Amino acid sequence: MDIFLKNLKHSSYIISSLEPNKKNKILHLMADALRQNSTNIIKENRKDILAGKNSGLNPALLDRLFLDDSRVEDMAKAIDEIAILKEPVGRVLDGWVVPSGLRIEKVSVPIGVIAIIYESRPNVTSDTAALCFKSGNVCVLKGGKEAHNSNHFIAKILQSVLIQNDLPKDIISLIPDNTREGVAKLIKMNQYIDLVIPRGGEGLIRYISENATMPVIKHDKGLCHTYIDKDANIQSAVKISINAKCQRTGVCNAMETLLVHEDVAKRVLKLLKVEFDKFGTELRGCELTLNSIDVKLACEEDFSTEYLENILSIKIVKNVDEAIKHINKFGSGHSEAIITENYTTGENFLNGVDSACVYINASTRYTDGAEFGFGAEVGISTNKLHARGPMGINDLTTYKFKIYGKGHARA
Repeated sequence: MDIFLKNLKHSSYIISSLEPNKKNKILHLMADALRQNSTNIIKENRKDILAGKNSGLNPALLDRLFLDDSRVEDMAKAIDEIAILKEPVGRVLDGWVVPSGLRIEKVSVPIGVIAIIYESRPNVTSDTAALCFKSGNVCVLKGGKEAHNSNHFIAKILQSVLIQNDLPKDIISLIPDNTREGVAKLIKMNQYIDLVIPRGGEGLIRYISENATMPVIKHDKGLCHTYIDKDANIQSAVKISINAKCQRTGVCNAMETLLVHEDVAKRVLKLLKVEFDKFGTELRGCELTLNSIDVKLACEEDFSTEYLENILSIKIVKNVDEAIKHINKFGSGHSEAIITENYTTGENFLNGVDSACVYINASTRYTDGAEFGFGAEVGISTNKLHARGPMGINDLTTYKFKIYGKGHARA
């Protein structure tokens, strides 16, 4: 492992000074390589799908794992989109001259070597590799065991493009020891690894956060809420709520709890029950909810649970302040939405909710790097420092100060 990590560190000095045009050319070549190998990628993915079914992987996780021609094309498109983004390295963030005459510039630079630990989704391998490459960083990736064949084949394709362009394949690496012990050792190697980004289950996030010796940017659970206000457009509220929960149930930006103002609860919940029944959604509601529709009674634990399944908790609240209080108590700081036509109420919600992404009259499913114009994202950061929300190429840089003098010597 030590030799592997030393190679990563050495490679970080090479990628950090690579010309923007060359990086972009290589990224387009990576996208083309994925397209050309689509059939083989899907073949490797089928091995993972079969193993997942045999091990009892639930349908939501199987969906996240699954690749077809369309999803491989989406992976390639994401890399092409990352390639055409503005260069994140070398940006002058600020500049000034101090009284001594020194000219100071604050300039963006790569972070260095970034470890990314994630579960299930093989597209994360290509997305994060491309984002790190564009931002001048080396990445060492540790995907979930359920995507082992897919991840290794995708990484091999990307590495082959690096080799063809006379660059070290270590710039995009998979951790050589994929065991828990290997991860435990990796996250103690702060002399080689500059940042670790865990994205996945609560247990993984907690373990990395408590044991890593380098900075951690958590991509924690997505316990997302939608609040339907008394001044909501009811038709819009139904449409957005169904989309937020049912479009894809096993993703972190799917709604897990629906809050409804008491003044419109009976009307809107009856409409929503009809629509949710079409999708087979299991509804669990507070005692007041049971007065409007026939659903299971929700307990306190339900409102703290990220289901990642076709299950939804419902709570009726008195006003927007109670909705905000509930979200700030139970939410994970990911994505929350309000449906209202009242400008003041909407702004109070946007300002009062403590989450990375807050929406008015839109589905939480839009919390996504591609939808935000980032091409892709490393994940959705629930940290407050140094990145928050969809984490793109600019969030994979830090900065240094360049100081220009003319024979200056401090008295």
